Amino acid sequence: MRNLTRKLMTLGVATATVTALAACSDGGGGDSGGEGGDDGYRVAYIARAQVDSFAAWLANEMQAEAENYDDITLDVFDGQANDEIENTQIENAIANGYDAIIVQANNGEAQRPYIEQSVAAGIVTVTTNPRVEDIEGSSSVDANPYDQGAGVAELAVEEIPENARVVVLNGPGGNFHSTERRNAWEQEFFAERPDVEIVAEDIANWNKDEALTLMEDWALANDEIDAIISMNDNMAAGALEAVRGDAAYEDMLAYGVDGTPEATLLIDDGLMTATTLQNAQELAELNMSTVHDLLTGAEETVNVDIGNPVITSDNVQEYIDLYTEAGLID
Repeated sequence: MRNLTRKLMTLGVATATVTALAACSDGGGGDSGGEGGDDGYRVAYIARAQVDSFAAWLANEMQAEAENYDDITLDVFDGQANDEIENTQIENAIANGYDAIIVQANNGEAQRPYIEQSVAAGIVTVTTNPRVEDIEGSSSVDANPYDQGAGVAELAVEEIPENARVVVLNGPGGNFHSTERRNAWEQEFFAERPDVEIVAEDIANWNKDEALTLMEDWALANDEIDAIISMNDNMAAGALEAVRGDAAYEDMLAYGVDGTPEATLLIDDGLMTATTLQNAQELAELNMSTVHDLLTGAEETVNVDIGNPVITSDNVQEYIDLYTEAGLID
């Protein structure tokens, strides 16, 4: 456990750096025009929330990938998991004349009218992680959240013991990824395993601290919990933290989605069972190539998904090596 703690402390520093970058960016001002202007294209990235470890990782990768484009300046804004803040940031980006806006929605339906405003203003508009469906004139870069949930749910059918008691952690209400991952669990796992009982289920908003608090209450209310089923890794990590060191939960299984650096370390340490990778590096690369193609006229609209590999103890070292090389794990 000592080695895991050291590694996670290093990861925490990297995440905090991303948060500072996002919070301090003021976006500049002025209108660079649709041809890129003398200083190239100005792109606003409206991130969902930097307290979400995956969102922080993605924002970091977006910053890094933007540096590969001499004609793009990327400004990152932290939506703080707050619809009003995120909607205001989209409005401000429109008013400040950005050439392109990339939106990582907190709640797709809450952001929809503002994304539509961006499209109507003639601004290149991309939704990502999650995509916001059915907005004519917008583009999207995402993963398939049903497939992400199904990847780990199918494993759990064989791994979770008979007559198990489980808890379920969901992301924000109305969030496409949370809803579709939960749908996958319902159809791919619970429909196949009617013997399994859900003893508690609640929304933790992708947040580790909220999940930790819920799990503390659930552990007090239930004398047995056999598995944590979480719609992302951050919430799974918080729930695991709540019962760490308690011998009654040594054999508890835990499933997530995102394949974050922290999750790979938890899997390597035997604390987490499996996750599905949502590769922030790949998302960032596709987002930046997509927005560049749209700005330069190489494409009119783009809708693309990344892959969803499952990470378990059998292949976790491959992903630890990937994160170590990227500087996200010491």
